[in-house]
Amino acid sequence: MLFPASIILDGYHIPVKVIRERRTSFRAATGKDGFILRLPKRLIKSEEQRAWTWFETWAKQLHQEKPDFIQRFVSKSYADGDTLHVGARRYSIGISLEERASHTAKLHPNRYIQLNLVHSASTEERNKAAATLLSRVVAKDFLPEFSRRVEELNRLYFSKSIKSINFKNTSSRWGSCSNTGNLNFSTRLLFAPPDVVDYVIIHELAHLIEMNHSDRFWALVAQAMPEYKEKEKWLKVNGSGLGF
Repeated sequence: MLFPASIILDGYHIPVKVIRERRTSFRAATGKDGFILRLPKRLIKSEEQRAWTWFETWAKQLHQEKPDFIQRFVSKSYADGDTLHVGARRYSIGISLEERASHTAKLHPNRYIQLNLVHSASTEERNKAAATLLSRVVAKDFLPEFSRRVEELNRLYFSKSIKSINFKNTSSRWGSCSNTGNLNFSTRLLFAPPDVVDYVIIHELAHLIEMNHSDRFWALVAQAMPEYKEKEKWLKVNGSGLGF
């Protein structure tokens, strides 16, 4: 059986990557760009059909339980003249389709973002490029203010050395902390409420002391933000809808 390259949920085509490996059962999961379906290396035709039927049932059940999760795999569309609201800031977007080798973007005064996109690229490719470019430009615009907040919370609760503070266009995690003091935060966080942003910052700052998620780590987080579980719950419920 030739497995479909995607599955349709709510009218959206969600990519499906099929991996055949040494295993005896079917397994499905969500990946960075869509679904991942893992199958035994050798299956007879009837078993392959059963595997796809099982996968369809699994995917539809997941969508029923978490209807917003597919948004992480869907590229938003942008048009010339659109307005993008990020926190309290409003950006106007200009789009030009050109005969060029690569997509580019530039932030102009009054928060006007000019996107120069490759004319020959497909609509989906241009949408993905626009989202990536907007995340970079807006993150750079927010970084000074965001960094000041990170430093402020660090002074209040942790007083640890920070090597760098950066934004990353990631969908798999809200933040990360290296053992050398590099703090990275997802650009999707820019769409979250301030108290939720503070929670993610505090979470990563606590990792400067405890690199794991031990009881001691959570005690550090609770000491800085006693109601942190409310913020975690908000991200679980609303997080899939955040992003460019």
